Amino acid sequence: MNVTSVDFTMDTLPVRQSSTVSIGRIKPELYKQKSVDSEEGAKEPVETCGKLSFALSYDYEEQALVVRILKALDLPAKDFTGTSDLYVKIYLLPERKKKFQTRVHRKTLNPTFDETFRFPVEYSELCNRKLHFSVFDFDRFTSHDMIGEVVVDNLFELSDLSREAVVWKDILAATTESVDLGEIMYSLCYLPTAGRMTLTVIKCRNLKAMDITGYSDPYVKVSLICDGRRLKKRKTTTKKNTLNPLYNEAIIFDIPPENVEQVSLSITVMDYDRVGHNEVIGVCRAGPDAEGLGRDHWNEMLAYPRKPITHWHALCEWPGRASSFESQGSCPSPKPPQTP
Repeated sequence: MNVTSVDFTMDTLPVRQSSTVSIGRIKPELYKQKSVDSEEGAKEPVETCGKLSFALSYDYEEQALVVRILKALDLPAKDFTGTSDLYVKIYLLPERKKKFQTRVHRKTLNPTFDETFRFPVEYSELCNRKLHFSVFDFDRFTSHDMIGEVVVDNLFELSDLSREAVVWKDILAATTESVDLGEIMYSLCYLPTAGRMTLTVIKCRNLKAMDITGYSDPYVKVSLICDGRRLKKRKTTTKKNTLNPLYNEAIIFDIPPENVEQVSLSITVMDYDRVGHNEVIGVCRAGPDAEGLGRDHWNEMLAYPRKPITHWHALCEWPGRASSFESQGSCPSPKPPQTP
């Protein structure tokens, strides 16, 4: 386990303009996760952006739902060339741990995929499952654009799936809340007598693919924030070619008890790029001013001192570029922690 330690000394950071989003300020509305498998009331009509064709059948021998993605038509252009670089990601809800992804089809608005995927599931369970397709435009140098999504609520819409049934569905335009960036698991532990907080980055799952290979090179950056200013930052090692990295790395911050209510943590999952800028995959926050689970996790840590408290956290979009994140200046070398 790699452990780093920092003190609570506030380092001077460049004063940023009010128009610039600081790394410690995350839009609260982005924490309102949209569940694609939840039933909601009447909504305004959603914009469509093309059609998706796929075929469904059930393999009784292997007890698996067979999904064959055929093609998409009339997708919007996302590149300056008037085309897009397209791929599709598939989930069988409510399980999100297992997902599949097609190959990237370059420079087209009408891709032909013709790829087959199998979800192990008992036939009797199909009535409780939903298929979720997400259509993306791949971009090598920035975050991928989610074009739209298709949700199949009734898998028996056309037949009993004993034979292959072809389906055409409108692709509903993506919203900010519908983008799936993955999750991170970490634990928080606070020792009041020592004035020391330990954040252990355990693992991530289902991260967004940032490379054309369909994988990412993720590492986790943790920043200690006070009044919008970054006091310290530390990061984990980088895991190569994976969307489900395992870290088990601890980061220690020295925080006196009188200051524990004045600080928060910004946890950012980054994609390492050997050539260009490192890119932000997603962020979450923990602290007294965080939203939802981020605040609850922090309060639970304080309520049970000396006990590691572990939770999964959904990653959210960060309203900025990775280059902006990296340009805030490097952290000074850590000082040896004071003896309690």
